[in-house]
Amino acid sequence: MILRFAAIALALLAPAASSAQTPADAVTAAEAPPEPSTEMRFQTWLADFRARAAGEGISAGTLSSALDRLTYSPRVVELDRAQPDDSRPQSVPLFSDYLAARLVPARIDPGKRLAAELDPTLRAVQARYGVPPEIMLGIWGMETSYGGYTGNFDLVRSLASLAFDGRREALFTRELIAALRMIDSGVPRSRLVGSWAGATGNPQFLPSSYLTHAVDFDGDGTADIWQSRADTAASIANYLKNNGWVTGGDWAMRVSVPAALDRMRVINTIEPKSCTRVLAKHSRWIPVKEWRELGLQPQDGRTWPADDTLATLVEPDGPGKGAYLAYGNFRALLAYNCSNFYALSVGLLADQLRSGG
Repeated sequence: MILRFAAIALALLAPAASSAQTPADAVTAAEAPPEPSTEMRFQTWLADFRARAAGEGISAGTLSSALDRLTYSPRVVELDRAQPDDSRPQSVPLFSDYLAARLVPARIDPGKRLAAELDPTLRAVQARYGVPPEIMLGIWGMETSYGGYTGNFDLVRSLASLAFDGRREALFTRELIAALRMIDSGVPRSRLVGSWAGATGNPQFLPSSYLTHAVDFDGDGTADIWQSRADTAASIANYLKNNGWVTGGDWAMRVSVPAALDRMRVINTIEPKSCTRVLAKHSRWIPVKEWRELGLQPQDGRTWPADDTLATLVEPDGPGKGAYLAYGNFRALLAYNCSNFYALSVGLLADQLRSGG
């Protein structure tokens, strides 16, 4: 699974419009140097890690190209520690504000142009993986504005610094090993540039996700999620398929909810096994026929799917402030990024791209 982990998604930080990027060393050069004692401890940790990586089969050439002269990044650790967590109070943002900042012409219009330009390729990807073109583009657009902003941090340095810091040591150590495996597999060291938290390329894959889901769709021998638009679309589609996307199924639809609905009748009493805080905001699974009998009504010109379609009620800003019935494919979007806000935004952008606005 791509972590996400809404905390590390570059989509939450990237501007909607394309943005000029600077080389990775331009970012790191602007940092204040770490304390000498911190750098010394990092180099000791790095030596131990290097031995571990060698023991896991990483080649000597890759270890040299990736780790020689590597230094600690205080900036990356600062960004990680600034992420919200459960240990301190935080204001709850509104989905309406989140969506207004992201579902904008600067994302919609380029997405429509790209949909038209890549139509044959996207249809070929859909035929293989069952994911509609607009969903591929919805993720691509939300993650990096269709490649306009993919990040400019050196991934190896970021992942090493985060693993050394220890807050999520197991996760980032695993991703650092995966990044080295990418280099071993032929990915140029220079390609490993992206978000401060280790996501790279047009779809913002973590290294482990690249190794598991990236696809060489254009047949040139390389799964190129940085420059190949065919590989990017297919890799996104493959990720979703591998995480449960069902061909022919929808993702969700906006609905009106009767003011008198007793939400205790639909509450989910089974604790989720993953993505727990996000799925705790979902009702239990209920067939569409029963939702209709409870008085819910489709919005935006949508129609009811088959009566036996299972759906959960999601009210991202609370009762009376907008509601959606989410189908099984919504869970595949959550696998990409465990955030109701993110998954809803991807789907709503996809609706815009499919409908023509």
